[in-house]
Amino acid sequence: MLKKILMVSALTVAMSSVWAADQERVQEQVQTQSQSRIYGSQLMTPQERAEYRSRMQAAKTAEERERIRNEHHEQMKVRARERGVSIPDEPPARGMMAPGGGMGGGMGGGMGGGGR
Repeated sequence: MLKKILMVSALTVAMSSVWAADQERVQEQVQTQSQSRIYGSQLMTPQERAEYRSRMQAAKTAEERERIRNEHHEQMKVRARERGVSIPDEPPARGMMAPGGGMGGGMGGGMGGGGR
């Protein structure tokens, strides 16, 4: 009986470690995807990314968000030029996510989708 209890305890600890590592990996992926949706995010500090997100969320209209986006786009182009870094001239189309993101034609079959 003690042997079974020890085996179950060891299995529980092992599964908890796997779960924790998996949760950490998922959190890193979410953070990376979030950053990649901001044009020029590689040129921004974490605080600047947070401030940009806050400004976009606080914007009341689509026009205001577009103005913020355009201002940000120009700032990132200048910053890239100053640092000698190349970034795309145009940001990704709105509503589109970086490769591996949620929208778009992924390779997963989905529910009942079978293979492609």
